[in-house]
Amino acid sequence: MKLVSWNLNGIRAVEKKGLSTILEHINADIIGFQETKAQDDQVLEALKEVSGYHIFSNSAVKKGYSGTAILSKKEPIKVTYGLGIEEHDQEGRLICAEYEDFYYITVYVPNSGNGLVRLKYRTKWDNDLLEFVNNKDKPVFLCGDLNVAHQELDLKNPKSNYNKTAGYTQFEIDGMTNYINSGFTDTFRHFYPQEIKYSWWSYRFSARLKNIGWRLDYFLASKEALNMVNDAFILNDVMGSDHCPVGIELK
Repeated sequence: MKLVSWNLNGIRAVEKKGLSTILEHINADIIGFQETKAQDDQVLEALKEVSGYHIFSNSAVKKGYSGTAILSKKEPIKVTYGLGIEEHDQEGRLICAEYEDFYYITVYVPNSGNGLVRLKYRTKWDNDLLEFVNNKDKPVFLCGDLNVAHQELDLKNPKSNYNKTAGYTQFEIDGMTNYINSGFTDTFRHFYPQEIKYSWWSYRFSARLKNIGWRLDYFLASKEALNMVNDAFILNDVMGSDHCPVGIELK
């Protein structure tokens, strides 16, 4: 099986760039989207050319903002939306799909914002998400835009961004470390401990062309789930968003 995650930065915008053709090329068994920036009916409309998938969408109350979706070739046993915490569940940031052997959870973690105005809320989100995934009774794959560069090699300019830029503050780094300490593994780093590869580039200053990027998108695997993973990958060649897809292959 191939499991994939992709922050689309607007599903309707990527549809116009050939989303259905891109999805055929990726050929994932399960793919999670973040930042659909669309209501549920608009997500279905944007995917009208896509066949072979069961589609699940979780849109924000605020139109054109945030939002997640899961496309799955096999119908899940059960699908739930959000963390079950009202203050977190207004922005359509999480979908959890239960399968026979594992949970697949796709998440769009809140950005701490310009001037780090949302850092306190972001820290609470990280803690509540960790509790949510730790309470699952099967192996867990947690994937999505986690909005953090965990190590220095996960962003081009670590020194100038440290504790100044959203995604690379010590609070956010510690939040990711808490997942690792609770038994989750960053699958890409597991297979490629020293490889420099990014998943997001600013649209400004030709950042993608110059590869001035950040690795913000992850597949985390619980201890039992890691035994099921054969490889991890970042699909830098897939265009359409300011993020690229990331994923894993199961044994």
